[in-house]
Amino acid sequence: FMTVDTLGLLLRVLVTAASVPEREGAKQVLQQVKQMGQGVSRLHTIWADGGFDGNPFLMWVMDVCRWIVEVVLRPEQTKGFVLLKKRWVVERTFGWLMGYRRLVRDYELWPETSETFIYLAMIRIMVRQLA
Repeated sequence: FMTVDTLGLLLRVLVTAASVPEREGAKQVLQQVKQMGQGVSRLHTIWADGGFDGNPFLMWVMDVCRWIVEVVLRPEQTKGFVLLKKRWVVERTFGWLMGYRRLVRDYELWPETSETFIYLAMIRIMVRQLA
């Protein structure tokens, strides 16, 4: 689970077992984001895909984190690939991370190691953008 800002820069990442439901993993990573305190004080809206739709999850985010979740869905009439505003930001971040060979395949034994390599890759991406 990955949270990024509107520029596509990483806020928090959480690697879990495949058996963890999407909404439960999202709750865990959003709690980590909430713990960032002043670093996310201006955060008020979260854009998510259709997997995070549902009243219990939306209400949990509003009650616990005090944020609004806006689910970005593909228009029902369309078929095939459709570029959706807002969701392309996280897809671009995934594209940036796939430039790092170690992240292309799941080589790591521990989830914490995978998270660390994602953070290291993102640090390198951000430093290169600053240069």
